[in-house]
Amino acid sequence: MKPYYEHKGITIYHGDCREILPQFPKAIVVTDPPYNIGYHYDTYKDSLSEEQYRELIASTVRTPSVVIHYPEDMFGISSALNELPEKCVAWVYNANTPRQHRMIAWFGCEPDFSLVKQPYKNPTDKRIEALIQNGSAGTNLYDWWNVEQVKNVDEEKTQHPCQIPLEIMSKVLAITPDALIVDPFCGSGTTLRAAKDLGRKAIGIEIEEKYCEIAAKRLGQEVLSF
Repeated sequence: MKPYYEHKGITIYHGDCREILPQFPKAIVVTDPPYNIGYHYDTYKDSLSEEQYRELIASTVRTPSVVIHYPEDMFGISSALNELPEKCVAWVYNANTPRQHRMIAWFGCEPDFSLVKQPYKNPTDKRIEALIQNGSAGTNLYDWWNVEQVKNVDEEKTQHPCQIPLEIMSKVLAITPDALIVDPFCGSGTTLRAAKDLGRKAIGIEIEEKYCEIAAKRLGQEVLSF
């Protein structure tokens, strides 16, 4: 199948992920799938029956994989995979919505939180001061990430209705084992953009051509160094 976009290890395919995904059996699936709660996509209907939605998830989310979803639905994904997650992270955000957090779960692969450092909470503590003086860059990444959702006024906002923050996917990929990444619901291309920034190889599959175009445009943007 001819790629919609391909450049320096990042590829986009326009089509149904259930048909394309089996071509990449050794890749790690990293995805924020449709939530089946009535989002207004251009052509995809985000209001499947429970049986149809379970079939969609079962045919696209496999091990190894990293999945972002609401906590209640992650139990169903775990049941479909017949596997418990190796690790879970709480992604929380301050929003006037029915839910203010989601879960990020690793199935069949284990993240390494030591690969990303964050500032110490108590830098004036004598023990922490000693660590900093000895060259410590910070503590290991926590399993609780406070990252705001992408708002309409944000610079990274595209025309995609439910865009994942680049910061979230960047953290996910940074601590996920180094292998080919495939996102069967790549949407605006956040997973691919994070992969490009980290020098990872990644494949995105998207059923709506409009979103393929948005993702390709984001991948064409360069980060300027000052």
